[in-house]
Amino acid sequence: MRSGVMQSNEKPIWYDVYKAFPPKRDPLYVKPYTRVIVKRPDLVPEIFYKEDKVRAKFYEKYGPSPRVFELIKSSHVSLSQKFVDKYTELQSQSELDETALFNETAKALLKQGILLRRRGAQPTVSAVSADAVEKLNIEDVWTEQQSASADSAETQHGDTQTDTSPSVDLNTSKTTE
Repeated sequence: MRSGVMQSNEKPIWYDVYKAFPPKRDPLYVKPYTRVIVKRPDLVPEIFYKEDKVRAKFYEKYGPSPRVFELIKSSHVSLSQKFVDKYTELQSQSELDETALFNETAKALLKQGILLRRRGAQPTVSAVSADAVEKLNIEDVWTEQQSASADSAETQHGDTQTDTSPSVDLNTSKTTE
């Protein structure tokens, strides 16, 4: 209207309102940036090897190894890797199904001296040794140790006194005089 492009009778309806109530901040006429997110399919597919399935079954049945991984030694092979190696070796030699082959692998490792403990299984203690430990009195063991050390001191000094202290047999947990 100041430059003469628009006549005063052609002015928009909102012009008088804008002039009467100007905004507190000058309006910024910038188109907001909207980021269009296009979901692209993963270029890297999930990688699963045949031995991963065997290793998963191993950990499900036997759990993690009680031994610590020795990362310093490059030649250290984990228990699960030994199991997978033996499994693939037996798989190439025989035509057994998966469960039978899994059990045969466990048996083969047992023959090699590798003991696999089932998940959640506690190590068993024989009842005889547990009973012997329960009946064993710590004072008797201490007196036996004292008499044994006294005997060794006497034999070193040449004394010939006889010892009459009771001795404890750990296998039977009976005291002998």
